[in-house]
Amino acid sequence: MSSVLIGEILSGLMFVGVIGFLLLGFPVAFTLAGVSLIFGLVGFWLGVFDPSNLGALASRYIGFMTNEVLVAVPLFIFMGVMLERSKIAEQLLMTMGKLFGNLRGGLGISVILVGALLAASTGVVGATVVTMGLISLPAMLRARYDPKLASGVICASGTLGQIIPPSTVLIFMGDMLSSINAQVQMQQGNFAPTPVTVGDLFAGAFMPGLMLVGLYLCWMIFKAITDPESCPATPIPPEERKDLMREVAVALVPPLMLIFAVLGSILLGIATPTEAGSVGAVGATLLAALRWRLSFKVIRQAAIATATITSMIFIILFGASVFSIVFRLMGGDDLVHEFLTGLPGGAVGAMIVVMLLMFVLGFILDTFEIIFIVIPITAPILLMLGVDPIWLGVIIGVNLQTSFLTPPFGFSLFYLRGVAPNRVSTGMIYKGALPFVVLQIVAITLLFVFPDIVTWLPSILNR
Repeated sequence: MSSVLIGEILSGLMFVGVIGFLLLGFPVAFTLAGVSLIFGLVGFWLGVFDPSNLGALASRYIGFMTNEVLVAVPLFIFMGVMLERSKIAEQLLMTMGKLFGNLRGGLGISVILVGALLAASTGVVGATVVTMGLISLPAMLRARYDPKLASGVICASGTLGQIIPPSTVLIFMGDMLSSINAQVQMQQGNFAPTPVTVGDLFAGAFMPGLMLVGLYLCWMIFKAITDPESCPATPIPPEERKDLMREVAVALVPPLMLIFAVLGSILLGIATPTEAGSVGAVGATLLAALRWRLSFKVIRQAAIATATITSMIFIILFGASVFSIVFRLMGGDDLVHEFLTGLPGGAVGAMIVVMLLMFVLGFILDTFEIIFIVIPITAPILLMLGVDPIWLGVIIGVNLQTSFLTPPFGFSLFYLRGVAPNRVSTGMIYKGALPFVVLQIVAITLLFVFPDIVTWLPSILNR
């Protein structure tokens, strides 16, 4: 048996081994690094892996720590945590609930719209789902909403922060695809590669994010028409509607200003994501101060939460770097290249297989785990086949949004389960999320058929 074949077999077994150990509940970062090192030792013993190549990890880690783009990640996380403390979500939910309460399905519509606003101003899925679960779910249940529908709307709306900028996942994907795209273009003889920035990915994700909001709203309206008992109207007393428009203005203006300051400055090319993230962090702190909710305790809690979440993400990234290096040096990338390029349909066939793989992995793995494992392996081949890097990043983001909604390990389902009353069973939450998983699949199909939904805005802004 040739050394090339042995290396490809070991790399395939290593991928399966990582998934297996993750299913057994082992920590992600240590599983990625530990399993990779074990297979690397086996490969060294069989003569198909040179451990001296692991020295490249040092320069890669230093590159992560000195990457200015990735500094935006803790800034956006801090912004989201601070906005949670300032009670903007609570005020938005209560005010929008009053605004749409007289309509059948009005509370569901308000949850979707607030979810979109919070996604564009925080991008933190967990905080959004928990906040809406604590405030909106009891109100929807009191209004005699179907618990399955109420749970599904809250979980799906909370996950919009995954794709609507500023999304931390898009920041990582933008950085990864930028370097991969540059390497691919240089291999193809283009020594002045067209850059792919995080701002391009934000611009590309803007229209698909709005499309998802539209699909969710259409489903809510459809339920209101065909099954009005599942989402009855909740008339607001006249005395509470007296100053409603003023309440709406007070609730909407602060997050809209923050969205324009952060997202608008990135899309218009005024600021980089890191600069906009710093503005957002300061803006969120000022909003908390204006609401008399800023204290040393709040700042300390926000700082600890930011450090915890950021550390978790980056330690997974470090472990995934070990995996990608060992996988590539044992010939795994050649195996993937032969498999994807040999599929019928060319780039389309390869994209469908990669999307199906990511969709299935979403049932058992977290979003960051999937992108750190799969993108370094598959993106170079897909870009060589002519796939647009911005379109690739956005469609992966929409696909991986389903990982928050798919049982048994959908994180949004867990977040809601933690705050939902006992009368809402886990089965109800799972069933409520399934229609929105179908809507996600519809969105991915539309992006396949009409790629201009993604590429139109970046092309306009880059002129």
